[in-house]
Parts: sequence; C-alpha cells; structure tokens
Amino acid sequence: MSAETIASIADKFRVMRETRFGAFVPVLLALVAIWTYFGITEPAFISSRNFYFLFMQSAVVGTLAVGITIVLLLGDIDLSAAAGAGVCAALMAVLIVAGVPGPIACLAAIALGILLGSLQGLLVAYVGIPAFVVTLAGLLGFQGLMLKILGIQGAINMRDPFVRGITTLALPPLAGWALAALCVGLFAMFLLRNQAERKKRGLELDAAVTTWGQIAFFALMVSAAVLTLNTYRGVPLMVVLLIGITALLGWVTTSTPFGRSLFAAGGNAESARRVGINVRYIRVAAFGLVGLMAAVAGIVGASRYASVSFNAFAGGPLLLEAIGAAVIGGTSLFGGRGSVWNAILGALVIGSLGNGLDLSGASAADKLMFSGAILLLAVAIDAVSRAGTSQSR
Repeated sequence: MSAETIASIADKFRVMRETRFGAFVPVLLALVAIWTYFGITEPAFISSRNFYFLFMQSAVVGTLAVGITIVLLLGDIDLSAAAGAGVCAALMAVLIVAGVPGPIACLAAIALGILLGSLQGLLVAYVGIPAFVVTLAGLLGFQGLMLKILGIQGAINMRDPFVRGITTLALPPLAGWALAALCVGLFAMFLLRNQAERKKRGLELDAAVTTWGQIAFFALMVSAAVLTLNTYRGVPLMVVLLIGITALLGWVTTSTPFGRSLFAAGGNAESARRVGINVRYIRVAAFGLVGLMAAVAGIVGASRYASVSFNAFAGGPLLLEAIGAAVIGGTSLFGGRGSVWNAILGALVIGSLGNGLDLSGASAADKLMFSGAILLLAVAIDAVSRAGTSQSR
C-alpha cells in the first residue's frame, strides 16, 4: 500500500470523525460486518431470541464501558472498575440477605460506588499519583474487599424480585413501539434544535438531506430493533434503563459546562487550567461517575447472573471487555475525543463476536484471539486518524 493511499485513508477517517455523527461509522460498519458474517454462517444468530439474549449479554459490559469512557476522555484509565462493581454488588447482596429492601440496598451500593470512585479521583487529582497506579491498587484492594464481604463461600445467590426484575422483565409490544416513537422524536428534536442554534450563531450547517437522512436512518434502526425484540419477548427493561442512563450521561458530557470542561481537560489539561477550568475537580467528578456506573453494572450483573460471585466480576474478562468496548467505540486513549453512545456500540461488537463464536462452537482461546484482533484494529484506526489530523495541521 502506497504512502498516498495510507494518507488518503487517514484523511477520510479524520473527516468522518470531525463530523458530529461520523465517529459512529467505523463501529457500525464493524457491527454490520459481524452480523452479516454470522448471519450467513450461523442462521440461528439472526433469530429474535438470539438478539434478545445478545442485548442482555452486552448489558453489563456496556454499562461499565459507558463509565470507563468518562475517564478515558481525560486521558486517564480505571483498572478497578470491574472489581469495584463486584464490591458494590456484594454489599447489595449482603444487605438484601440481612433483610434490607432491594431498592434501598441498590441505593447503598450506588452510594458506595460513587464514594470509591471519588476517593480514587482525589488521590489522582490532589496527591498526584498516576491513575494507572491508583486504580491498579484499587483493583487489588477491591478484589480483597469483595472476598471479605462475600465470605468463605465466595458467592451469594440473588433471589430478590426487585433486583431480578431489572433483567427479567420486558415491555409489552405497544409500550416498545411507544418508546421507539419517543426516541425517534427526541433524536429529531435535538438534531433540528442543534441546526437552529448553529444557524443562529452563524456556524456552518449540515445539508438538509444529511440531517433528515440521519433521522431516517436512526428511525430505521430503532424500528428494526423493536420489531425483532417484540417477536420474542419484547424490549428488555434493562435496555430501556441503559439507554436512559447513557442518554443522561451523553447530555452531561456534550451539553453542559462540566462536559465541555471534561473534553477540554482531556485535550490539553494545562491549557484548560490556564483558562480557569478546575481540572482537579473535573478529574474527581469523572472518577466519581465511573464509580457510579460501576455500581450500576454490579447491580445489573447480580440481576443477570442471579448471583454475586468473585469470578463473575473480578476473576473474568469483564474489565478488559469494558475497556475494549470503549476503545472499539472510538474513544481515544489519549483523551479529548469519544462518546458514551459509542461505548454501547463497542459493547455490542464484543458481545456479537463472542455470541457468534459460541454458536459456531469456537473455543475460549479463539474468542480471546478474535477479540484481541478487533481491539488492535480499533486502536490502529484511532492512531491512523490521529496521524491524519496532525498532518493536516
């Protein structure tokens, strides 16, 4: 491949990523390619039943990946997120066994997650310890704490109806279509409102065909998802909750002063500090949000697995899959670029790959190698895109 061709590819990725929705393109193409391949080789892959469980299977990784994306936007990393999720889930399980109502136990777990994340953020921001070291220590410490909470058995079964209902309940078909219409309406409203704001400020506008094409494409994707899920059990409640949380964090990271400060600090912390941004506060808040999402992931995992065990959270590949989902979704490891929505797509890529390989009878070794190759490709695309951006300047 010639240098001119490589430069052309880099420039194309740079142009795509500089658009507001261009970052979705590479991960969407990867998702379509995986679904097409396994749909041809394994017909059961494209069944409504399999897609239902695929979405549920990706829920825990997606929830954790959304949180990790927040700290990756700063150019930091959190290696303790999965173990922290396990600690929060263990606390919730112990409280429920002791007779505490499920909702209150969940709130206690969320409070603990925020506390643990914020404490790590304080060490990074005010003591000056690198995030890698702090969260590596957190990983080891949280693993030990989880074992202490769970006791000698190392696992607690989860039978609480409130917690179990998070991943076992689904919406009726009509409610699923109503939710789809609401999502499309909100997407169109925000897109058109953004265009109106840009016009008011004299900024460059997208072509009308581009704007309405995005709305039509989004409506097609949502309708196809609801139609597929309704033919089995309906839209899972967990999917609704995850979309709602991601939408809230998406709004926080893109449409609030905190979000703009987050991207500014991730792009260049020193410049952000000089213009008056409290970078230390931003860093602590970001780690607190990771702790929040880790706690939510712990609750979701306990509901999904019907138990809280060390192996499910700290002894398996959950952390690596969550970080991989964020990176595959296009979040830069260097900070300053990414989207919580892309983390969901990245989780679907990893979940689809694992699901398809399971159906084809692949070994655990094959799954790990394929996942590593996909992650390496995503990072390579990010590096090529970044190189193209630097050369264009």
